[in-house]
Amino acid sequence: MTEKIVIDGENATLGRLASYVAKQALQGKEVSIVNSEKTIITGKMKFIKADYLQRSSRHGSSQKGPIIDKTPYRLLKRAIRGMLPIREGRGQAAFKRIKCYNGVPAEFEKSAKVKAGKVKGHIYVKLGDISKLI
Repeated sequence: MTEKIVIDGENATLGRLASYVAKQALQGKEVSIVNSEKTIITGKMKFIKADYLQRSSRHGSSQKGPIIDKTPYRLLKRAIRGMLPIREGRGQAAFKRIKCYNGVPAEFEKSAKVKAGKVKGHIYVKLGDISKLI
């Protein structure tokens, strides 16, 4: 039976959380991330917004990709995907073991959660705010 981990993404830095989750999934653990809209990206809003808008306008015609997902849990899952060897079988299997949720679903309300972040004192933007802008 595989070990299951529930991670609370509130105030967790996106890149650090993504690398931790990728490592746990590669070890064979099932990982669920709740409150993914409260995950943060450090930096100024105008630079982060410009980066995501530039990524979303990178395709040629309107019918071809890449198309950037706009929901916070999809943005988080895409960052985790970048940390995995997705072209290998073990990376694809690890990616299937990762689940991301906005808010806290009823099935995880009473379970023990790993706190992934703490309150930051510097400039940051929440993933939920970014998803509203793009």
